[in-house]
Amino acid sequence: MEAISAQSGLQLPIGKRLTFRILLTTVIGLVLTLGAIGYTLLLSWQLEGGAAAINEAGSLRMRSYRLALVLEHGPQLAHFESELAEFNRTLADLQNGDPKRPLFLPTTTSIRRQMHGVQEDWLTRIQKNAKAVANESDPLQRQQLLNKYVQDLPVFVNNINQLVSLVEMELAAKTTWLRLCQTALIFLSIAASVALLYLLYLWIVGPVTRMQTGIASMTKDDLSVRLPIETEDEFGVLAQAFNQMADHVQGVHRTLEERVSQKTAKLQAQNYEISTLYEIAGFLSGPHAIEELCRGFLHRIMQRMHADGGTVRILDGHSDNMHITVYEGVSEQMIEEEHCIKKDDCFCGSATQRGIILVRDFRQLNQNKRYRCQEEGYISLAVFQILSRDQVIGTFSLHFEKERVVSSEERRLLEILGKNLGSAIENQRLIAKEKEFAVSQERNLLAQGLHDSIAQGLNFLNLQVQMLEDSLNRDELAEIRDITPLLRAGIQESYEDVRELLLNFRTRLEDSNLESEMRNVVARFQRQTGVHSTINFVGNGAQLAPEQQLQVLFILQEALSNVRKHAQAGEVTVVIDNDRDFAMIVHDNGLGFDIAHVAEKGDSHVGLKIMQERADRLAAQFRVESQVGEGTTISLYLKQEERLVA
Repeated sequence: MEAISAQSGLQLPIGKRLTFRILLTTVIGLVLTLGAIGYTLLLSWQLEGGAAAINEAGSLRMRSYRLALVLEHGPQLAHFESELAEFNRTLADLQNGDPKRPLFLPTTTSIRRQMHGVQEDWLTRIQKNAKAVANESDPLQRQQLLNKYVQDLPVFVNNINQLVSLVEMELAAKTTWLRLCQTALIFLSIAASVALLYLLYLWIVGPVTRMQTGIASMTKDDLSVRLPIETEDEFGVLAQAFNQMADHVQGVHRTLEERVSQKTAKLQAQNYEISTLYEIAGFLSGPHAIEELCRGFLHRIMQRMHADGGTVRILDGHSDNMHITVYEGVSEQMIEEEHCIKKDDCFCGSATQRGIILVRDFRQLNQNKRYRCQEEGYISLAVFQILSRDQVIGTFSLHFEKERVVSSEERRLLEILGKNLGSAIENQRLIAKEKEFAVSQERNLLAQGLHDSIAQGLNFLNLQVQMLEDSLNRDELAEIRDITPLLRAGIQESYEDVRELLLNFRTRLEDSNLESEMRNVVARFQRQTGVHSTINFVGNGAQLAPEQQLQVLFILQEALSNVRKHAQAGEVTVVIDNDRDFAMIVHDNGLGFDIAHVAEKGDSHVGLKIMQERADRLAAQFRVESQVGEGTTISLYLKQEERLVA
């Protein structure tokens, strides 16, 4: 038997499909059953029609005798005509039949011939004699005609009896056929049931049982079981597919241990790669200096890759030189020679432009060209880029004393780690720049504070000293007595300014407790100046971020410093509203000033400028409201969207 493809089950010829065979068997059985039932119904219908014909034929005998009685008693003409018409109707029904009742004579030749004889005898003798009797008025003659009618009547009745006998014989034969057909239908039903059960077993139950047996054997680890392909139908396709599956399972089972070992090795390699990535990424995320980052990175990479030497070179963007930042396992002579190279020199430099460089064996390269790594005794080399935001900032190299092939997984891992190192280096550079910028800003604010306080005080003292020298030269003791208190007051004021600056720049937040520090600042201001000061806190919003708290505290210190120096106030009120938005209002009842006049002086009032710069750092709104003689109000507003999470 030709092999059947499991994939072609839907393309089986229609004659080979199990569904087609089941459908064909069902249709044949249904046709035979319906034919047998139809034939029995036909026989029953014929028997019913024949029985009705026997009844009608029997009624002809009665009607012929009744007609004789009617003629004998001298009936009315209408009564005679009615009997005659009824006789003719019955005779016509026997001749033509009536399918509605049903009523019809069998179509055999003998019955039709006998029926024709009865009809001919009726028309030529019986009916003719009856009409002659009915139309004769002479009693004597009428009696003679009646006697002739009566003499002919037995022959006519005998013909009718023969017709009835023939019909009864025909119906008896049909009855026999009906019984035979019903008996045959019973045996046909039994045979059909047996055949159906056999076909079901042959076509369905048997293949399913064999398949269940095969599956049960496979569940007991008997992988050698195969199903016989005995048919070309769907079960043949299933058996073929089962055998193919068994072949595959048996093949997989043979190579299972090897495949498990391969998968385990691959999984271990992936775990090793992930652990390497996590370890080095965790190290690079720590707060390390750039040199420490590079050294720790190189040491870990060399351990993971089993390298014998390695370097990390950083690219100088201004001169295109490559400088060795850290190295390990490389001779000092080589470092001295290559501590600074151009980015297109050697493999380590050209990797910045060419990307990854892998040398499997220096001995296979052009020996007319000098390779410093080969002179050191290294056989293989791997150079990878250090990237930061897709920009090359350096390279790192791994040197091997034995031939080393870097796999695609290792190559991908080293590429990722090169990007991580670049990001870490760039982050440290940004942190350094941020610290430098913060120091620069604080120094600028410190310089502005010194200029606003100490520099102006020293300038005043310098002027008074010049006036003192002039008075001494002229021996003006009165002027000297006037200048001396001014010098003492200027020195005292400068001393107070220095103390205030030292206190302000030493201010630090303890545990991010802004409220406590602000209360301390206001209390210290009241002790130093004697000005009555109050501070009120409203709202229960979240704490500001530490860097924002510090800037708010510096602004409060600067505002109170301006009150001490310029306001001559008797009372200061500070209100802190910490809700969804943050607000600080500092109000004094001092002299006040003309804001427009102060704005014209520009940088001469450094205190206001310092507060504005700190407010700009917070992305907050800063406003100064003042009028001469009505005090000053300083307001700071920080909106919710500008607040940082503490």
